Amino acid sequence: MFCVGFRLGTSRSTFDNVVVRNESYSSDSQINEQIIKINRSSQTHPMIFIGGMPRSGTTLMRVILDSHPHIQLMASGVNASLLDSAIRLFIYEILIHHSHNADVICDKDPFVLMYAAYISSIFPTSKFLLLVRDARAVVYSVMTREVPVDGFNLTDYRQNFKSWNTQMEILIDQCIEVGKKKCLIVRYEQLVLQSKKTIESILKFLGLPWVDDVLHHEKLVGKKISVSRTEFSSDQVIKPINVEGLTKWVGNLPSYIKQEINSLAPMLKKLGYDTESDIPWYGLPDELVLNNTNELKSNAVYWNAKAKDYAYQPPIPSLESYIVEGFRM
Repeated sequence: MFCVGFRLGTSRSTFDNVVVRNESYSSDSQINEQIIKINRSSQTHPMIFIGGMPRSGTTLMRVILDSHPHIQLMASGVNASLLDSAIRLFIYEILIHHSHNADVICDKDPFVLMYAAYISSIFPTSKFLLLVRDARAVVYSVMTREVPVDGFNLTDYRQNFKSWNTQMEILIDQCIEVGKKKCLIVRYEQLVLQSKKTIESILKFLGLPWVDDVLHHEKLVGKKISVSRTEFSSDQVIKPINVEGLTKWVGNLPSYIKQEINSLAPMLKKLGYDTESDIPWYGLPDELVLNNTNELKSNAVYWNAKAKDYAYQPPIPSLESYIVEGFRM
């Protein structure tokens, strides 16, 4: 069972803590009593799961929500392997260990919504946020930043658009299955263009009060918000919400993609994206985002240096990861 915990991103101290805690019970009755207590809590404690395709804004959504005083959020990596072998109690124990007694526990993993229906069944009070972004921006970002994504090939644009389409269909279907009261689709473009309006609707959906901190997550990085250098987006999300990455893909995709996009990724048009124009119109930015973008330009030296400090660094294999690999063999 412990191998599941490593997939959740736990440290050695977490592993030791779980082992010591289990050994501290002197009788089966005490263990059963603790299990019953955790079981009840895991079914009633508010939980949020953030998912979507990689490079669709899931990390940005994470740091924005983590700015809220009622939420403790982390990238814990709930995935197929864990869901096949773990039970609600262990998942809850791992999440609660990282939550620091927050009112609402949150998990961010791009593909977690692939299993939304199952997660919803074991966490009845859970809610889901599905981040959706223009496939052209997603594929371009994955390939230029060399992000390893299941089903993607860093040299094959056609395969990547097909893979995006297949996986997006599953994510949308799962969101529809759990229902509008439990799953909210959040468009990345609106999150960065109309931040205040979009975040207000997200907090309303989650039943949480408004706090101004959610508009200025960058001020809490390194304080309430923990940003890992092993995440590909860290050097971007340490900055205030801005439109820098919105249209980087424009003019940088192979010419054949425009002609083939509707057959390669029909979900893009179904989701309402303009597949005909060379430069799609996503909408106007609000005043906050304009000011943030101007701030990044006027103080480029400072922000570029800070981004460099948070540049991606491959994780160093831990003792736990070697143990996990041993279980898989």
